[in-house]
Amino acid sequence: MKTRVFLALFALSFTTTPALAAEAPHPDVKEVSVTALPDYPGKEVMILTVEYPPGGADPVHRHDAHGFVYVLEGTIVMGVKGGKEYTLTPGQSFHEGPEDIHTVGRNASKDKPAKFVVFLLKDQNKPPVLPAN
Repeated sequence: MKTRVFLALFALSFTTTPALAAEAPHPDVKEVSVTALPDYPGKEVMILTVEYPPGGADPVHRHDAHGFVYVLEGTIVMGVKGGKEYTLTPGQSFHEGPEDIHTVGRNASKDKPAKFVVFLLKDQNKPPVLPAN
């Protein structure tokens, strides 16, 4: 159920940025697990896999969570509002905080897919993806 809610919110975020949605193929996002953290009441860790098709990208969004990206395959470009863009390859990671606006998330390649894992440390029952505003 949570996966469907996440994917619906993620798809909805593409409709709020029509220029990007028209240009870039949507990523394939799959929920791996959600684990409550008893030592931190009200918190959970959500693990997702994300696969960008060639030329794929995310719309601008935020997570209201600590997000940790770990690249498995390909090359991705990540960045948050006010920060620089980082080009990441397998074995490299990226962090964004709860206040960050995720302005850049895309596959660096137009002809090869890219895959990464996302670990979100977030409040329980909060959606993993929120509009940027």
